[in-house]
Amino acid sequence: MTPRAGTMRLACMFSSILLFGAAGLLLFISLQDLTELAPRQLPGIKFSIRPQQPYNDLPPASSQAGDLKAPTEKVPRDLSSQAPRGFSLLGPGRPQAPLNTGARLRPRQRRRRLLIKKMPAAAAVPANGSSSGALAQSAPWAPGGPGLSLQQSQQERKRVMREACAKYRASSSRRAVTPRHVSRIFVEDRHRVLYCEVPKAGCSNWKRVLMVLAGLASSTADIQHNTVHYGSALKRLDTFDRQGILHRLSTYTKMLFVREPFERLVSAFRDKFEHPNSYYHPVFGKAILARYRANASREALRTGSGVRFPEFVQYLLDVHRPVGMDIHWDHVGRLCSPCLIDYDFVGKFESMEDDANFFLSLIRAPRNLTFPRFKDRHSQEARTTAQIARRYFTQLSALQRQRTYDFYYMDYLMFNYSKPFADLY
Repeated sequence: MTPRAGTMRLACMFSSILLFGAAGLLLFISLQDLTELAPRQLPGIKFSIRPQQPYNDLPPASSQAGDLKAPTEKVPRDLSSQAPRGFSLLGPGRPQAPLNTGARLRPRQRRRRLLIKKMPAAAAVPANGSSSGALAQSAPWAPGGPGLSLQQSQQERKRVMREACAKYRASSSRRAVTPRHVSRIFVEDRHRVLYCEVPKAGCSNWKRVLMVLAGLASSTADIQHNTVHYGSALKRLDTFDRQGILHRLSTYTKMLFVREPFERLVSAFRDKFEHPNSYYHPVFGKAILARYRANASREALRTGSGVRFPEFVQYLLDVHRPVGMDIHWDHVGRLCSPCLIDYDFVGKFESMEDDANFFLSLIRAPRNLTFPRFKDRHSQEARTTAQIARRYFTQLSALQRQRTYDFYYMDYLMFNYSKPFADLY
């Protein structure tokens, strides 16, 4: 073999290796696109259930930030025996970023969204009802009650939520609970209850109930709106130190109440933008009108009043929104971290009376304490129903409705709500 022939053979071999490496890199990148579809979360760190301790053994409270590492790995007991206190840590993930209303969906975004929607879900809950249709007829937990018992309904809701989290928020590494994850959780020490606040899902009345449970009031009817939201009677979990947070997460009964996402969004819009408001009009309204209304009047720009629902949705879906997110329309996943904190009780606004009173019986609340039915604000105005929400959403284009559904998709999935419009996918 001549030196020239040997050199050519080496060059050919080197070129082949480069081409093979490039092909492998392209294949890896294409597979990585499909697996990035949702932020990853963690398998659970589960705590054993401990018997209730005297209330005076609670760790002291202090404001201490920092990561909270889970103690040991144990298996919790389910709600089927008595009031549940199991706790598991699953890694949190950040919800998928909302899409800009002005841009068309890119092929990569469509591919990710279609992949996440291939999960076979349980029978979806109608938007205006609970998972067991006959719950409101009579007390199903009594012998002979119709349909699924509320206890069975709880088991099914938690199963669906955990499966969605395990499938789309799973990760091989463990995450620690931080004070940020528990900043929306309120503490009631006497009955060992942790309540995660989801605005526009009955949170005002739930805070009233917690205040009565804590002995701060004799009746929910005596507590004014400002006392509920602007007082300091109820402690948040993030105000305790590391030991106090972990102690309560592992031994208290953790609960949250959710609501159909489109109805919750419309309820928030009606409350904050269709009535005088000294905070939301100047802070959110002025920014929304300046960005999304062509030729807005000076008066509108000065006051921030008169925001229309399509303009509000444009703000919600804009990845470069001119003013930040707000708890009244944020995802439940970000407010309560249900894939990180294993909630013992998942209630629904649509079956509030049954769910709430069942929960109160589980924690052995006083028999004369029931969940209040009165409307906290704008009491003369009808509550936001599925029909009212539909009227607002018909003001949007089909693409805007789809993008709003995508924005709340994990909430629809975790809490088993059905699609509010037939053309959504």
